[in-house]
Amino acid sequence: MKNGVVECSVCHSKIISPTSKTVSRAYDRHRSKISSKQRVLNVLLVVGDCFLVGLQPVLVYMSKVDGKFNFSPVSVNFLTEIMKVIFAIVMLLIQARHQKVGEKPLLSVSTFVQAARNNVLLAVPALLYAVNNYLKFIMQLYFNPSTVKMLSNLKVLVIAVLLRMVMKRKFSIIQWEALALLLIGISVNQMRSGPSGPEGAAAMGLPVATAAYVYTLIFVTVPSLASVFNEYALKSQYDTSIYLQNLFLYGYGAIFNFLAIVGIALVKGPSSFNILEGHSKATMLLICNNAAQGILSSFFFKYADTILKKYSSTVATIFTGFASAAMFGHKLTINFMLGISIVFISMHQFFSPLSKVKDEQENAVELVDVQNNIRSKDPFIDMAAGANEEASHRVGHDDRQPLLPR
Repeated sequence: MKNGVVECSVCHSKIISPTSKTVSRAYDRHRSKISSKQRVLNVLLVVGDCFLVGLQPVLVYMSKVDGKFNFSPVSVNFLTEIMKVIFAIVMLLIQARHQKVGEKPLLSVSTFVQAARNNVLLAVPALLYAVNNYLKFIMQLYFNPSTVKMLSNLKVLVIAVLLRMVMKRKFSIIQWEALALLLIGISVNQMRSGPSGPEGAAAMGLPVATAAYVYTLIFVTVPSLASVFNEYALKSQYDTSIYLQNLFLYGYGAIFNFLAIVGIALVKGPSSFNILEGHSKATMLLICNNAAQGILSSFFFKYADTILKKYSSTVATIFTGFASAAMFGHKLTINFMLGISIVFISMHQFFSPLSKVKDEQENAVELVDVQNNIRSKDPFIDMAAGANEEASHRVGHDDRQPLLPR
């Protein structure tokens, strides 16, 4: 890429490279023209995410023995990444077998190497996810499952700010108010509630409240960064197979978790290197749930968006709350019910048609200015502009088309 222009490796035509603003405009236009097929996909993603995300903290709680874990949380994360890598390989093989004649083979060395170079940014969210997956277990030592889910909803506000900064995505005033309302709902739920027990305080050498607040801050920030970078990386290389991208993402994650296991073994001794030690049926179910949750999240980030993913996770709070009450005897307070009600009002307000940003004309003017600026710097682009518009890579209007399936 040079001067914001990228040359196609097949037809050698030059087109304007999509920027974060271009991706944002594509998403804004996509929201206003969602097909029935896309709506069905969104519903299936939300339903599946609600079930898996809601079940995850319950399985973590079931995996504890006397308030502690008999296994290494890092080993669970490593086995989860290995399972996701296997899934990505199997799906990639299936996809390669159903390729049409004339398409570039998915399993060729050149395709793999080029995709690996183009998707190297996936190493960033992979590292952040490795840290976040460990924090999920730590949070269970301080809070009950329903509280963990409500605290995780704080990520929505942080993600919105990061989307505005990283991907230049615009939100209307109504949508910002909806996010503020979501924060109020979470606060109502947390009134007169605190850590579920003293576990972990002695090990940390800190008061429970202090350690819990520190972990909460990290627990909210790290996965928010991971989600935004993951969405940006997946959408910026939209032509790459999602299974190939997942192979890179999960491969990086497996490497980072394996390095963590090696580091722990060096500190605690070779006996801690046994990654299967202390696992039970509950932890096996947890590994399967985490793997399915991670795979589903990749479809959210590439075919939907991060905000929808996090809002769907708030719906899982209902399942988590009632499940933890039925299975572990945790009480559902009036604050919990009021908080859930406010969260649903916030969700309706955020996705309401009245909350859409009406700036398509402004975006079109900005795109024309960018194109004119680039063409003025490159005479070849100016002379070949008409030809390129008729080529398979069209400039202008198509740059603002959704980077999403129709």
